[in-house]
Amino acid sequence: MAKKLCGHAVSEFGLGTWGIGGSSSPDLREDRASVEAIRYAIDRGINVIDTAEMYAAGHTEELVGEAIEPYDRKSLFIITKVWNTNLTHNRVLNSARQSLKRLRTQYVDLYLIHWPNPSVPIGETIAAMEELVSTGLARNIGVSNFSVAEMQGAIGAARYAKICANQIKYNYGTRQPETDIIPFCEKNSIEVIAYTPIMKGRAGGYRALKSMAEKYGVNPVQMSLRYVMERSLPIPKSTNATHIDELLEAAKIPLTREDYELLRNSR
Repeated sequence: MAKKLCGHAVSEFGLGTWGIGGSSSPDLREDRASVEAIRYAIDRGINVIDTAEMYAAGHTEELVGEAIEPYDRKSLFIITKVWNTNLTHNRVLNSARQSLKRLRTQYVDLYLIHWPNPSVPIGETIAAMEELVSTGLARNIGVSNFSVAEMQGAIGAARYAKICANQIKYNYGTRQPETDIIPFCEKNSIEVIAYTPIMKGRAGGYRALKSMAEKYGVNPVQMSLRYVMERSLPIPKSTNATHIDELLEAAKIPLTREDYELLRNSR
């Protein structure tokens, strides 16, 4: 199951970082462990790291920046996001520069609009993001939490930089995207990035997942991740080495098309 993200070869899934280093404000108590966990994931072959300027008010980006510093930057795919109160032209540019400073890098591989903001014309935001591409501060641009209609607006506003990804909430318990946004993205060659893909540990509550997990000799969390891998690049969050290893095993599950469809159609 080789993965491509915006034309780049990437790992089967990425590492989400929401909650690392705090949530709405910085929490420094687990910083050392957090940096070590990110490096452990990279050492195990996970090369996509997803973060955002609003995570812990920027502190999460700082931890990601510290964690990735010893590695060959070209081997990593770093995603960050601009918050929806910063979508005017100058604020986008300023947010991006501040994120790069915290991440200790000269560019991000993918820069996303975190949430849509109807009070700011999408054309203004996309123009600023295209400026980031033209100046080399962002290699690719995309969106997050955009509906089909909002994506159509973003695509229509782009002049020369492709909207190459939409990051959405997608997991076995939230399969609504399979009926609208995922088919739209697939039709338009836009990658789907799935956050909360393992439902924060609630996979065991789904009989179909439990049954299929038993068939393949894995646990429901692994099966839930493998399911989401079929049509997206998941970004589960973990700071536990054992859990990261467990998630890596999910990519090896030889899920047949028949079994996938059985899961997809189960309620």
